[in-house]
Amino acid sequence: MLETLLMQLLLLLGLTLPVVLLFQRLNIPPVLAYLLVGVLLGPHTGGFRVDAEYIPAIAEFGIVFLLFTIGLSFPASHIYAQRHQILGLGTSQVVLTTLVVWLVLWLAGVDGAVAFVLGAVFAQSSTTVIARQLEEQGEAQSRHGRTGITMSVFQDITAVPFIIIIPVLGMPDASPLGISSALGFALIKAAIAFVLVFIGGRYLLTPLFRLVTARRSAETFTITVLFVSLFSAWLTNAFGLSMAFGAFLAGMMLAETQFRFQVDSTIRPFRDVLLGLFFVSIGMLFDFSTLPQIWPQVLVGTFLLITVKWVLVTGLVHIARYSWETAFRTGIMLSVGGEFGFALIAIAVSGEIINDEAAQIALTSVLLAMIVGAFLIKYNYRITSTIFRSSTGKSTALNAENKDIREQVPDEGGHVVICGFGRIGHIVAQFFREDEIRYVATDLDPFGVQDARAEGHPVYYGDSADPQVLEAIGVEKAALIILCIDDMVAARQTLSHIRRLNTVSPVLVRTADDLASKELIAAGASEVIAETLETGMLLVTHALRSLNLPLRKVARYIEQQRTSQFHMLREMFRDDPALHPAGSHPGNLHPVTVNAGAEAEARTLAVVSAMAQGVTVVAILRDDVKLISPPADEVVRAGDVLVLYGGLEDVKAAEGILSQKRAETEPVADA
Repeated sequence: MLETLLMQLLLLLGLTLPVVLLFQRLNIPPVLAYLLVGVLLGPHTGGFRVDAEYIPAIAEFGIVFLLFTIGLSFPASHIYAQRHQILGLGTSQVVLTTLVVWLVLWLAGVDGAVAFVLGAVFAQSSTTVIARQLEEQGEAQSRHGRTGITMSVFQDITAVPFIIIIPVLGMPDASPLGISSALGFALIKAAIAFVLVFIGGRYLLTPLFRLVTARRSAETFTITVLFVSLFSAWLTNAFGLSMAFGAFLAGMMLAETQFRFQVDSTIRPFRDVLLGLFFVSIGMLFDFSTLPQIWPQVLVGTFLLITVKWVLVTGLVHIARYSWETAFRTGIMLSVGGEFGFALIAIAVSGEIINDEAAQIALTSVLLAMIVGAFLIKYNYRITSTIFRSSTGKSTALNAENKDIREQVPDEGGHVVICGFGRIGHIVAQFFREDEIRYVATDLDPFGVQDARAEGHPVYYGDSADPQVLEAIGVEKAALIILCIDDMVAARQTLSHIRRLNTVSPVLVRTADDLASKELIAAGASEVIAETLETGMLLVTHALRSLNLPLRKVARYIEQQRTSQFHMLREMFRDDPALHPAGSHPGNLHPVTVNAGAEAEARTLAVVSAMAQGVTVVAILRDDVKLISPPADEVVRAGDVLVLYGGLEDVKAAEGILSQKRAETEPVADA
């Protein structure tokens, strides 16, 4: 038994790994890779098979952990502040979608109970697909992203009444009174569960995590996070409700504490692995042998699912005083099919409300909507910007919150834009304020924005990866743009939009490390400042000083290391006598490109240095590789960029000598 289980697990992982890698290489959402693995290893496909009996039970915890992490992003205070918009939008969307789909199918001759089940199934959207895809794109904290994720979470919560209503529909004595009493009892249980989790979260979780963190044990902390999330899931499940509902409540309570970020980091690996298994289990449900007979109904169902939700959500969100663009992008988010729809179909089949053929139509329609929806979410900005364009090529409307920002931007420009007002952005802004340098900042943390504005900083809630926000803060007229964004996907998107609006002003990007430096430079960054590098330089400075090395020598060494990475800093520090040897004169750093046939081509650096007297070649840039302090016997190639250091006149003279065309008959002296 154990050997069989191990072989099946190896088969599952062995197929999943290459498929996911292939989909990532092709830039296809990984969720679809897991679905494909489930189809290939499912009971309805020939070839290797994996016993699907134990996978769904394990995979369900992926949904539990997903809702737990989503709860961490939505503190109770945030939900309460937006209760009218979020609760109203979420409930209205589910009710209206169910009614519209039910009416269309009923008018088409479908049985009323079956039509109601399909309406409830089509009303669900995949929180998993939405959250994961937006997170990969760096849009999870955008206005449309947060609205879409929040509405999808409340869709999951509204699935609880459907779980109770659908079995009642299959009862011979089903009546409105019986349905109402069952639903009322479920709501009472949900309220009790909420109160229990709320009280436990408010009075027990914080002391518990303080006790655990005092031990400074990562192992104990991980066990505590798993226990809290699973205990909350068990509690709501004991009340006959969804386990995911309890996990969401626990995450929402922990979001109010100072432990939320570490909790999220701890639970994320468990969540990602189990979510993959969940989608594998979903893929195993499909019997594509029936597709030739049901494909017309599947296409109609997919079209109905996507368009009805897209139109209804767009209208509802716009009525809630969001801009048309934000409403449209939120509609795209919610048009995807939902995993809870699969659960509702399974309940309806077990209750003999719908037959196997109708179940396969519904399953395939939801699956196809998930596939199409994943691509719609991926390209939501491109779709929206294509539709909402005026003749000038710019967006036809501006978000209401962006108008408030635009009023603070000086008409003449020349200000500094800070994208991301975290710790680093706050430090930079403090210096700007002391020197009376005008600046405008944006951030996606509503509480951080509130605190910063209380301190008097001109910080506004906004997604810097949104071109509308960038236009509102006057990026096209800014003298300098600083990106302090942790999410590199969002940073690349922001850079791309910035360079479309402003091709001149320098853009400084702060990163955690220098792994993405080349990519960010290629995207338009003027400089990429890596925290790891600067921290390392500071540590080296203290280490060398602790060894009693002269301050001047330490400063010169650090300068050399820094300027090999940041030529802008080299220019900044060139007039500081403390950073140069006694008696030397500050020089200039200047790049010279060696074209084919130039004087410097195919010569060693020793010869090049002799030709360019008074100038030192401090580095060679070759094929995106930096050769710092190259040896004298290094041969210069066509296409190399020589970084020259010396006096201004000497550097200019050397550039003229080294870049001029060599005579056709002149031999290369040191080839």
